Amino acid sequence: MAARPYWQGQIRLALVSIPVQIYSATKSGATVAFHQIHEPSGKRIKYEKVVPGIGPVDPDEILKGYEFEKGHYVLLDEDEIAAVKLESKKTLELTQFVDYDSIDPIYYDKPYYVVPADDLAEEAFVVLREALRKTRKIGMGQLALRGREYVVSLKPCGRGLVLETLRYSDEVHRASGYFRDIGDTKPEEDLLDLATTLIDKKAGKFDAAHFHDRYIDALKELIERKRKGRTIETDEEDAKPAARGGNVVDLMAALKKSLEKGNAKEAPAAKAPARKAAPKKPANDTTTTRKAPAKKAPARKRA
Repeated sequence: MAARPYWQGQIRLALVSIPVQIYSATKSGATVAFHQIHEPSGKRIKYEKVVPGIGPVDPDEILKGYEFEKGHYVLLDEDEIAAVKLESKKTLELTQFVDYDSIDPIYYDKPYYVVPADDLAEEAFVVLREALRKTRKIGMGQLALRGREYVVSLKPCGRGLVLETLRYSDEVHRASGYFRDIGDTKPEEDLLDLATTLIDKKAGKFDAAHFHDRYIDALKELIERKRKGRTIETDEEDAKPAARGGNVVDLMAALKKSLEKGNAKEAPAAKAPARKAAPKKPANDTTTTRKAPAKKAPARKRA
């Protein structure tokens, strides 16, 4: 079954409009969902929507309300909210083009794949894709998704385009507020050389399949063991938080040990020295080796 588009509309560049469809580029990872259970009865706890003094209410009687004063609300139904007209609900107008590396990665939120809506849109789609690739620029605009308007970026991705929603500036904390207490100390050259050597040894191409959620794997194993009635032991020592200011780590020794450990893994295993074979006796040698007689224990003196 083909995936359903998350959004359908058009990309507008000046007087050119390109019908497109976008699809979510990511999916939820493996998760373990828990329910709250009433232990004495073993039944699941459920929640009801209630009004104080009235009790449970019918979902059809529920509206959305904006609290403009304490206890005072402006009520809106779904049709009124849907009627809010935003041009970006059906059109992504590219209003600016920026360099590839000019957007801080912290602003990126969620990616989507963009494809032409039909064969007639493909030619203009390909022209836009290749123009962005040739100029090494990212197209910028605003688009209404999931009930709000986002700043979005558009850039080439293989044969298609990838659209990414961005956070607004007021959604990102200023880094200076967190980093101001870090000093201007420069690292020692020998420590820096060791660290860079370690990084170089572990350098490689990124492969997302190389990583997996070890916590989820361990949690599933725990659930399976308990389901089969196996006892579960908890390590109280591991559960305790590590004391701060305990062991002082010698950074130079730790880096050297890391490099030695890596080299040991790469080096072939050393072979055990071969035992020397015992010399063969001549065929006519009839001598035998006798064990030395055991020493007798001294006689006990009589009282």
